[in-house]
Amino acid sequence: MSNEVFVAFATQKGGIGKSTVTALVASYLHNVKGYNVAVIDCDAPQHSIHGLREREMKLIDESIYFKALACDHFRKTKKNAYPVIASDAVNALDDAEKMLAEEEVKPDFVFFDMPGTLKANGVVKTLSQMDYIFTPMSADRFVVESTLQFAMMFKDNLMTTGRAKTRRLSLFWTMVDGREKNGLYDLYEEAIEEMGLSVLSTRLPDSKKFRRDLSEERKSVFRSTIFPMDTPLLKGSGIREFSEEISRIIKPQ
Repeated sequence: MSNEVFVAFATQKGGIGKSTVTALVASYLHNVKGYNVAVIDCDAPQHSIHGLREREMKLIDESIYFKALACDHFRKTKKNAYPVIASDAVNALDDAEKMLAEEEVKPDFVFFDMPGTLKANGVVKTLSQMDYIFTPMSADRFVVESTLQFAMMFKDNLMTTGRAKTRRLSLFWTMVDGREKNGLYDLYEEAIEEMGLSVLSTRLPDSKKFRRDLSEERKSVFRSTIFPMDTPLLKGSGIREFSEEISRIIKPQ
């Protein structure tokens, strides 16, 4: 491994949208910020991100419209779609090393989409090799407790002891209901900071647009492993602000 930065969106609570966030941040940094990225989809067996890539490639292959759109996109950006590798937590690091050896254009960032449980084989070992870990949580007491349990375990048992190479672990709010009062989040964050953990300033809303994939029925797209998000859909999503905050943290010096 050389200068690539390894980043994981990980938690021990499933159904919190980490795969979607991984795909959206990777797309923004690759297509908008101009970085080269790669994704190792370790979330077996569902492989949500790899499955999304396969569906998009099939749609492009079968549609003259999307084929032309893809060609135009690649011509404008002067770069190909980022690689998405289907793997699992046990083989993720080996598959990443193989990908890095084979890719002509070396990625600046390699994103790992981890399984939603620490009990899966290889998860803790793979996470210990991440440079940065970002952990999603929602304002639900059970989710917060589970997330804090995961974060404190990793911090105390792996980061503090030097068993992990992780430079920083940060929590972030997702699935935020606009009707909820900010005071609730502020109270949570005060308690979290007292535990020695950090929370990103950007809060991602609960929005149906996050699930808006490429399809023949609608030409605008938000969640994609190939195309950038449509600009009008970016507004109010928090993804621009979130990705910019992530890039400021993980950008190589």
